[in-house]
Amino acid sequence: MSAPLDGDRLAIEAWVGDGARLTVGSAAATIALPGPGPAAEPATYDIELSVGEQGGLCQLPEQPVSAHGSALRMTTRVELAPTARLVLREEQILGRHGERTGTFTSRLTVRRAGRPLIDQQVAYGPGAPQGRDGAVVLGGHRAVGQLLVVDLAFSEKCPEARLLGPTAVLTPLAGPGVLVTAVAPDARLLRRALNEALNDVLHTPAG
Repeated sequence: MSAPLDGDRLAIEAWVGDGARLTVGSAAATIALPGPGPAAEPATYDIELSVGEQGGLCQLPEQPVSAHGSALRMTTRVELAPTARLVLREEQILGRHGERTGTFTSRLTVRRAGRPLIDQQVAYGPGAPQGRDGAVVLGGHRAVGQLLVVDLAFSEKCPEARLLGPTAVLTPLAGPGVLVTAVAPDARLLRRALNEALNDVLHTPAG
């Protein structure tokens, strides 16, 4: 969808009950655009997710694209029961073809059994700390992504930290989960890298 515009407020909430399974996707990319006039404040996009005991959630949306001149703050908060399972993919595309990125901030917070599992934030574009406009920090790459997999089975045997190709790395978390972080020149190659990482972690074909 061609939204949000500067100042818009979007929110999505989803609850997965005990023993239920849910896969959430989207029909197309979300394009953050500048508003018609001087931006008074950035747009926000808040996602709230909750998964009950023995429940499973696959959160696999299409990529948000940060168009030049836009300003977007995304937050994703997830509450997991102790036996819940989660596959969550986040991607950020920094600018449309041939243009610089807008200002993009994304924060991911996941709590399992009431305790923090991961809390991280990334920021790119004008005004981002340390000049993170994609050219220097990302080595010229314009697509960034994270894949988080939380599974109780990792309590017994968790994948070890390692590189997954030249531009992706797998990191085990202090809990039954792993985080894959990847960069790529474009959205297609980023999706390929994350799909291959998901296949590597789960030993099943990536969708």
